[in-house]
Amino acid sequence: MNRRLRLGLLAVGGAGLAALLVAACLDLPSFGGRRHPYGERVVHASLARHTANTVASVNFDLRGYDTLGEMSILFASVLGCVVLLRQARDERRARPEPADVARPVRRYALIVLPVALLTGLYVIAHGQLSPGGGFQGGVVAATSLHLLYLGADYTALERVRPIGVFEAADALAASAYLVLGLAGLLAGTAFLANTLLPYGTFNTLSSGGTVPLLNAAIGMEVASAVVVLLARFLDQAVEIEEEHGS
Repeated sequence: MNRRLRLGLLAVGGAGLAALLVAACLDLPSFGGRRHPYGERVVHASLARHTANTVASVNFDLRGYDTLGEMSILFASVLGCVVLLRQARDERRARPEPADVARPVRRYALIVLPVALLTGLYVIAHGQLSPGGGFQGGVVAATSLHLLYLGADYTALERVRPIGVFEAADALAASAYLVLGLAGLLAGTAFLANTLLPYGTFNTLSSGGTVPLLNAAIGMEVASAVVVLLARFLDQAVEIEEEHGS
C-alpha cells in the first residue's frame, strides 16, 4: 500500500468520523438547561441496581464495553513495553549495588508502605460505594510496593514482587472480566449484562450485582500491569547493562 492510498483511506475515515461527531453534537441538549437526560437515566439505573457510586455504575454496568476497551488498551500497552524493554543480545544483567538510603527516608517509606497498600485495596473493594474504584485503587496498590525501592533497595523490592506472578495475575484478571461478560450470554441475557447476581442491600459491599466483581477484576489487572511496567523500566535503569559499557 503506497503513501497516497494510505492518506486517502485516512481522509475517508476521518471525514466519516467528523460527520458522526458533528451529528452527535447537534443533538446534544443545550448548556445550562433543565433537561439532562443522560444524567437522569444514569442516576435512575444506578439506584435501580443498588450501586451507590454512580460512576462505578456507568463504568461497569451501563458502558461495560468501554471499560473492557480501556482495560485492553492498558494490557496491550504493557505487553508492548515488555517486548520492547526485554533484554537484548548485546546486554547483560548485573547485580545492583546496595543502596545507601538516609534513615529518615527509610523509616518513612517502611511506615507508609502498608498504609498505602491497604488504602489501594480499600479503594478497590469499595469502588461501588464511594469515589474511586479498580483503576484508581490499582495504581495506588501497585505504586505502594515501590516505596520499598525508595526506602531500602532494588533487591528488597524484587523479593516482594515476583514478576512472573504479577504477569500471570494480569492475564488472569483480564480473562476474569471477559468470563463475567460471557457468563451473561450463557445465562441467556447479554454480554456484561448485570443480571447474574442479586443486587443486594444498597450501600453495602455485596450490593450492585456484578459491579463489585468487574471492579475487582479491573483493580487486579491495573495493579498487576503497573507493577510489571515499572519492573521493566527499573530493570533497564538498574540491572541491565550493555556488554561493553553501562
